[in-house]
Amino acid sequence: MLLALVTGITASAGPASAQPSIQALPSPLRFTSSLDLECFRTNPYMPPTTTVVTRHLNPVLANLPQEAHTLGLREKLCVPVAKNNMIPPAGVLEFVRFVDLSCYRITGTTVGFPLNLRHLNPLFQTLPPRNVVIQYPQHLCVPVIKNGLVPPAEILNLVRYIDLKCYFETPQAPLNIGVQLTHLNPVLGGLAPHAAGITFNRQLCVPVQKNNQPIPAATLNIIRWVDLEMFDIQTAPLANPFTLQIRHINPSLGQLPPETVVIQQAFQLGLPMAKNGLIPPTA
Repeated sequence: MLLALVTGITASAGPASAQPSIQALPSPLRFTSSLDLECFRTNPYMPPTTTVVTRHLNPVLANLPQEAHTLGLREKLCVPVAKNNMIPPAGVLEFVRFVDLSCYRITGTTVGFPLNLRHLNPLFQTLPPRNVVIQYPQHLCVPVIKNGLVPPAEILNLVRYIDLKCYFETPQAPLNIGVQLTHLNPVLGGLAPHAAGITFNRQLCVPVQKNNQPIPAATLNIIRWVDLEMFDIQTAPLANPFTLQIRHINPSLGQLPPETVVIQQAFQLGLPMAKNGLIPPTA
């Protein structure tokens, strides 16, 4: 029934609300453990010169210094998916399906920070923890909406603050697991489920705050736990290029113009992780 709800909604050409206001925020653990993002290569786009200062939000990395970055070339668009038809439960799906992130190339300081990672998604919880070292930042992934489809206010107030700073990580080893991916966002809901083979880990994307902007306390309690490990995937391209219009929804980037994005080939999958045994709260 939930899958029918997701795929049955179509986006209008102009700005619109996705559906009426719904319910309270999910717990940090329920939200983060249900968040899987499939990342597509995009047509090249250079945004207007924009510099942001990032500060780490997750407790494990809170002592790393603030850092300034100038947004570079847009290289990928990451959109929400479900693995093996494990659709997020009601009360979580409504939020997860509106997490769309546009990722821009950045440079920064090498931190060489060792971490122990554990999978949070139920499908992969039996996999053993792994030790990695995050090295230097490669992308800043920031929240957008696609084709003018604006989520309800309480959903927007969460997803608009999800900013992820993606670090190159080592060592890299193949996961070698096959999954079936289903799109959750209404704009891409008409795309058929597809197979993907998960291979090498490449990055760890961790939550940051931009320009010291205020974040509502209830929102911060959730987004500070959004850690996604990016794995390469092998999957068939879309039959035809898919053109989207995206618009920035984070207040710090609200001045940036809308962008035209063309996607066809997915190449990465972001999977939710816990760092150093610190599990997101259940409330």
